Amino acid sequence: MNGTTALNLSPYKSLGFLEPGQDILEENTLHQLFDRLENELKNVKSLEELKRWIGYYDELREALDEQRAIRYISMTCQTDDEEREKKYLYIITVVDPLRKPRQIAILKKLVENPFFKELEESYNVFKRSVLSQLSIYREENVAREIEEEKLCQQYQKISASLTASYEGKEYTLVQLSRYLEEQDREKRKRVWETIAHKRLEKKELFDEIFDKLLSIRSQIAASAGFENYRDYIFQKYQRFDYTPEDCLKLGKAIEEVVLPLQKEIEEWRKNALNLDQLRPWDLSVDPEGAPPLRPFHNGKELFEKVGNIFKRIDNRLWNFYKTLGEKNLIDLENRKGKAPGGYQSTLPLARLPFIFMNAVGTHRDLETLLHESGHAFHSLACRDQFLYDYRSAPLEFCEVASMSMELFAASYLDEFYSSSELKRANRKLFEGIILFFPWMATVDGFQQELYVSPDKSREKRGRIWEQLMDRFGGTVDWRGYEEARRYLWQRQLHIFEVPFYYVEYGIAQIGALAFWLAAKKDLKATLDRYLYALSLGGSRPLKELFQAAGLPFDFSAPTLKPLVEAAREEWLRLRE
Repeated sequence: MNGTTALNLSPYKSLGFLEPGQDILEENTLHQLFDRLENELKNVKSLEELKRWIGYYDELREALDEQRAIRYISMTCQTDDEEREKKYLYIITVVDPLRKPRQIAILKKLVENPFFKELEESYNVFKRSVLSQLSIYREENVAREIEEEKLCQQYQKISASLTASYEGKEYTLVQLSRYLEEQDREKRKRVWETIAHKRLEKKELFDEIFDKLLSIRSQIAASAGFENYRDYIFQKYQRFDYTPEDCLKLGKAIEEVVLPLQKEIEEWRKNALNLDQLRPWDLSVDPEGAPPLRPFHNGKELFEKVGNIFKRIDNRLWNFYKTLGEKNLIDLENRKGKAPGGYQSTLPLARLPFIFMNAVGTHRDLETLLHESGHAFHSLACRDQFLYDYRSAPLEFCEVASMSMELFAASYLDEFYSSSELKRANRKLFEGIILFFPWMATVDGFQQELYVSPDKSREKRGRIWEQLMDRFGGTVDWRGYEEARRYLWQRQLHIFEVPFYYVEYGIAQIGALAFWLAAKKDLKATLDRYLYALSLGGSRPLKELFQAAGLPFDFSAPTLKPLVEAAREEWLRLRE
């Protein structure tokens, strides 16, 4: 389970359009496949024939997306391997420029087909997606999107290369961060300063990359006829059920409801640590003097014990989870050259998930595996949806799947912890949920202002971030480290790689808390609703997915307040 072994997967269903073993990434072959698709579409003479053709169209996209996913996984597992990087760049520089215009040309012909309008209601979300894609596509943006991906890959490669020497040993910054949980405050400070300094060494390089991203993204938006990139990306992400104004409304609700609780938590931490001021290196240590939670020693132990948790929660989850191990679909442990962060990627033709993360033995690693497992379960639960587009859901609901899993598993962490440690681990969970909301509002608010403002200068960028940190950053004392605070946004990979993908976490956390409250009353019935909603994939609009799960879809303070208060009450109970 180290991700270095080549993925050798079979299609979930027998092929109807492609030939087994066909090299679909070879340029001439790919052109021939698109030619075949176009010709087959011209000969469609009935509604049933059109549905069969859509299946062929899906199969080609699945195969291409699977090759992209495999090469991305391989590259991120070892970013310092030039051959892996070369293979992924081939997708970006050769396959994508060929594929995108051909695919759009085919979609235009699909919409023109007289039977397209006759597709029944179950195709409505698919039809809406096709029309949305056509509305924003501009051929001149293909080259810009290629350059955008290259820049994101540069950011990832630089981030992955960052190491620091500490006490005579070299660490990745992820490995070093575990020492921020140590009780020795001077040691925490030295570690924090080492990490901050190492990142600041690259601040100009990261700024340069981001300047280029801003420019390219503004050009993409303008070319597609949008006033700004924010409005463009909402259309690209097909956010039909809420607006940028709704996101700002959520930020105001967080300011009203959550900031007082954030202050309460930080005040408790400061007093428990017997400090005059809470500093950036005081945020991960246990406030009551307990040693750091170290739930596992290696990836094998982590994987097996999380499996035991799923066995105890529900056999359906266990059956999903064991697939990951049986098919080598997971890479857990951190190492030099491995890309930062964690993600779950789906291999569309095989209809299987892959989990990538950077475990170093911390409690956060345990939470990450539970989170990414929720995504994997979502992928497996909806793998029988009849359209490719429906085998993934809107991002906001994908995060409900993952965040809820962290909460469902909370009572079962005795697989890793003693009773006192379990209590502490769950206290950290609910503390983290409360404190996450202001950070989410900061990241989303930063991007909202950044992409709408005509001033894209680095100075303006810094001011926007500092203002939001003043608004949502709590009571932490950053005196003497103002530069580190000003550039804190550079650590958030979403801002570089997946712009505007962050408010989803806030929307989803509302749903996850509602699931948690329901599970406290009836876990079995709640899991039934959870798995049913996951099985719908993207076959329904976002708001209807929330409704199917029995969850609120609302951005207001009256909806947020009782959920956050329940989290606070649980946090208080776990402090006793």
